[in-house]
Amino acid sequence: MQACVFISTYNRVKDLKGDELLWGDEVEYGIFVLDPENKKIRLSLRAKEIMDELNANEQHHLHRTEGAKWVPEYGAWMVESTPNRPYTGFSHDLLRLERNMRLRRQRLMTVLKENEIAPTVTTFPLLGAMGDDSTVPPTKVGGPKADSEYISDDIINPHPRFGTLTKNIRERRGEKVSIRVPLFKDTNTKEFKGLVTALEQHGCCGGDALQLWRYGKGDASNEKYGRDFIVVGCSTKDGSSEPSEGEQLKKWLVNIAVDGCKGLFYRSAPNVIVPDANWPRNGDIVVGYEVPDQPGWVRLQNGYYLPMQSDDGKIQFLHQVSTKVHSTTGGLPKEFGSSTPLFVPAEISADPGLGRDLLQLKEEIETLDLTDSPTNGGKLSLTPPSDVEATAPMRSSKILTEVQHQLLERVCPAVHMDAMAFGMGCCCLQVTFQNEDVDESRFVYDQIAVLAPIFTAATPILKGRIVDTDCRWGIISEAVDDRTPAERGLAEQDGSMPTQSELAANGKRRLYKSRVDMIPSVLYIYQGTCGNANQVLNKYNDIPVPLEEEFYKTLRDNDIDPALSQHVSHLFARDPLVIFDGAVEEVDDETNTEHFESIQSTNWQSVRWKPPPPRHTPNDPHIGWRTEFRSMEMQLTDFENAAFTSFVVLLTRVILTFDLNLYLPLSRVDANMQRAHSRNAAKTGKFYFRRHLAPLEEGDFGYGVQYTSIFANAINGTDTDGNLNDEGRVRSPSDADTSHRRATPCATGGDEGNSYEEMTMAEIMTGKGDYFPGLIPLVFAYLELIKCDSFTMARMTEYLNFIEKRALGDLQTPATWMRNFVRNHKAYKHDSVVSDEIAYDLMVACKEIGEGTRHEPSLLGDLKFEPITTAGAYDVKLGSKRVQSTEILGLLGRYTKRSSFAIPK
Repeated sequence: MQACVFISTYNRVKDLKGDELLWGDEVEYGIFVLDPENKKIRLSLRAKEIMDELNANEQHHLHRTEGAKWVPEYGAWMVESTPNRPYTGFSHDLLRLERNMRLRRQRLMTVLKENEIAPTVTTFPLLGAMGDDSTVPPTKVGGPKADSEYISDDIINPHPRFGTLTKNIRERRGEKVSIRVPLFKDTNTKEFKGLVTALEQHGCCGGDALQLWRYGKGDASNEKYGRDFIVVGCSTKDGSSEPSEGEQLKKWLVNIAVDGCKGLFYRSAPNVIVPDANWPRNGDIVVGYEVPDQPGWVRLQNGYYLPMQSDDGKIQFLHQVSTKVHSTTGGLPKEFGSSTPLFVPAEISADPGLGRDLLQLKEEIETLDLTDSPTNGGKLSLTPPSDVEATAPMRSSKILTEVQHQLLERVCPAVHMDAMAFGMGCCCLQVTFQNEDVDESRFVYDQIAVLAPIFTAATPILKGRIVDTDCRWGIISEAVDDRTPAERGLAEQDGSMPTQSELAANGKRRLYKSRVDMIPSVLYIYQGTCGNANQVLNKYNDIPVPLEEEFYKTLRDNDIDPALSQHVSHLFARDPLVIFDGAVEEVDDETNTEHFESIQSTNWQSVRWKPPPPRHTPNDPHIGWRTEFRSMEMQLTDFENAAFTSFVVLLTRVILTFDLNLYLPLSRVDANMQRAHSRNAAKTGKFYFRRHLAPLEEGDFGYGVQYTSIFANAINGTDTDGNLNDEGRVRSPSDADTSHRRATPCATGGDEGNSYEEMTMAEIMTGKGDYFPGLIPLVFAYLELIKCDSFTMARMTEYLNFIEKRALGDLQTPATWMRNFVRNHKAYKHDSVVSDEIAYDLMVACKEIGEGTRHEPSLLGDLKFEPITTAGAYDVKLGSKRVQSTEILGLLGRYTKRSSFAIPK
């Protein structure tokens, strides 16, 4: 049924073409209540009341071009805003963006009470830390929806969708969600006192490596250490594998020892041959994983299947050659496109001075009587005894300490949270684009997914504690993780995995990611000279993609291409979380997409691909193919939010106009998001990025072969090929150049042409060497190419200069600024605790920065903005309503007393 819904929708709209660029942003606000007398700040649960009043006011001002729409968000303290009409594809509409954001802030201020504020921050710093004293009006912790130890059900938006989502996620999972984020270590942070782990013994990670929080992958450490600790990892460049977790992609050699047999045809499903695809030959390496419910079959990263052996089992077709997921780039040095894991354990070696080897220590530790820690859920305590008297206990303690020194992982104290509200209560900044047609929407989807870890870090405080991460994305991911233990790769204690017939695949299909995560597969198929209708970007799909297999087969049988079939059937590997009465059999799937959207809207990936909705009446607006960029964090000012939104919009134009190629293996995109969470990653971290955004001019077969980037002449100040005109402007690309560049998504080049490497954010933004021009110079080149008007160019220059300074580390991210604000506060005790007073002052400061009444050079440099007040938020009507005489006389009396009316003596 669900497959038919998508097929019907797709066939109805797949030929829509020629739509112009339209785009719009989404800004989310939290409403807080100030108590100046006691220096406290709490959640205001008036969001619905505020939203209704704002929408009513908008109805009275429909005559104005600029306005807003106000919609509910997850929290009863949250509202979301969008512009009342989309921005167009003309350059001057880039200036509308910040004006409209300021207008929305201004109008929101008009409906707040005197003691309420609405700063544009990602999280409320004390959410879950204040017990029953956390909201206005007061609420009692707990409730049947979230069943939380820290927050009340009453802080969830009263709309039935949000409470139902919360309850169904918890019940489907079989337990409460478990969010554990590394705690920041300060000089007096009590959780680190006496803690003995590899983290302490070997430092953080050493060199320029980042400490990494393994969001979504913490089940094993939870079993070992309990909810108050988390195992962290380090970013590396040595090519070793990430610890195995369930089914992993493997490499297989195609080699069929039969005379006259040159290879294997792809299968769209087991035993369904696809003769027109570019099938693998003997000697080719393919990448995939064994299908658990189809023994003898390998599902490839491109969505096709291959048999491992002949039907009788006598002839082996596929030979496993490696369990490594990533391939290196030929003879390049390892830093150029080499495999790099997300995490590695601490390098541990026995200390010769101990006088015993590790095996002996491990044997002796097994004889110890280890007392369960009452504060750690019955798990092994990570702190040695503080009071040792007898010889035997002393020896036991020493052995325990030695083993911990040598054997323990990088275990870090964690901030624990247990409800959806901790993730969906985070505010974010999103932007949606309308594309020209379905092909462009799929291409843009792939390209901007690479940009998802962009450096908008703004989340350094959770549940009243400073954390050792900067971003919210992983918090949301774990907050909506509804996977069963079997789907997360965990067996029950007795080794069995129970069947739950009411769940998709009986709740046993291995799912590698939460409902919130990075995209699972690339979506674009190039329909050009280098490919055919069945070509998929195999090089980049290097992570497992669980599917609803019958759904996939139905889509393929109805001529939906493999990439799109894979994308959609992956969505439907999940269960719907919310279904309303009267919206099941009553919905006509030929004219309504509600069933599709029930799944689509609860798969919250970093980029969302959005087909056109149906038009039910001729007056309904036409809406085309869209892509939504979802991963940016709220910034404190409208200038910052407009800068990053405009930057992403302009990058889509740059990519399309210059036919650039940002593709990376998706495992590296995942790794980049992991790295983006690390403290101060925007300044000190390194991220994987493609070395060449366009084809090479000469040779593309890798290290040692002469090649020239098409950007080299411009970067080096030479122009032997006449790329600049007499005025020094970049010439418009010729048809031949464009055709050449358009082939890049096919990944037809050699190792160097498709290589990637680690770059700092400064290098990604401003350029590296003579081969990578940098994203900011490309945007400037595009603005010059289109002859952008001077007013828009001036503001875009300010935006781009600001982004460059943040990338260079000259300006702090909101996360760094907030962490420093807390650590420098007079009431801070250097214990990683954010008290009432500190939280109050921090949020007031954020409000003042956002409204333009407080200048913070470390955040914004020399930039200053006109303060935002409620004056002029709405038009004033020239009314004719009669007033009382007393009021008239009072007004006249005030004005006749003015000095200008005084009679000269």
